Amino acid sequence: MIQSLYTASTGMNSMQTQIDTTANNIANVNTIGFKKQRAEFADLMYRTMEYAGTSTSDTTKSPTGIEIGLGSRTTAINRVFSEGSLKQTDNELDMAITGAGMFKLELPDGTEVYSRNGAYKLDENGAIVNSDGYKMVPEIVVPDDATNLTIGTDGIVTVVQAGQTQATQIGQINLNNFINPAGLHALGDNLYVETDSSGQPVEDVPGQNGLGIIRQGFVELSNVQLVVELTDLITGQRAYDANSKVITTSDEMLQTTNSLKR
Repeated sequence: MIQSLYTASTGMNSMQTQIDTTANNIANVNTIGFKKQRAEFADLMYRTMEYAGTSTSDTTKSPTGIEIGLGSRTTAINRVFSEGSLKQTDNELDMAITGAGMFKLELPDGTEVYSRNGAYKLDENGAIVNSDGYKMVPEIVVPDDATNLTIGTDGIVTVVQAGQTQATQIGQINLNNFINPAGLHALGDNLYVETDSSGQPVEDVPGQNGLGIIRQGFVELSNVQLVVELTDLITGQRAYDANSKVITTSDEMLQTTNSLKR
């Protein structure tokens, strides 16, 4: 059987993965705090018919050898944690991180998760939570009579309560960073959980130890660039078409071979 049939099929599978990845990026172009992904590929094993350096005579050697590749495979889908642009919302609970770092949240089962999505709200108890009701860690509760809430670039949260003129500090928002953010496991809903590959979180005050700062009244948009994604979509489609053409050509060659006896 002609090897090119199988080789081209691996190329089609690889390009399908790229298109699937690109489609997910495009689908999340307006998702707050979303980080795009990039598919990475490598060539498969080689069928060696002659090794480089094999003697071709008493005094000569093969300079290149003969190796026929068997296709490609997906090696990784890497998440790119570059910063997205900021959008001003004027919502006092919205926060964007300028620089490295993530907010820490707690799931109902106690699992600690991390996110770049800074669109926060208050629950029925006045605690700062995300859109799914997951509380920020450490928990910060805004008093009922608070008339003004301020979040500093260093994460200090202060409020002015009714009948008072002086601001009162009610909490401190810390940021968390990882030595390998791409190793985090994505849970969906803009949430990530640490893994052995990501390393343990390094928590500190915003602006310290390489962490970014917090901008109140802003949210960080997706870092997806539509022009780049559409270009990747076109190149992926063309590569998929080219591999399918190889299968068609190989099939025609087999048909010609089968017709030799006629």
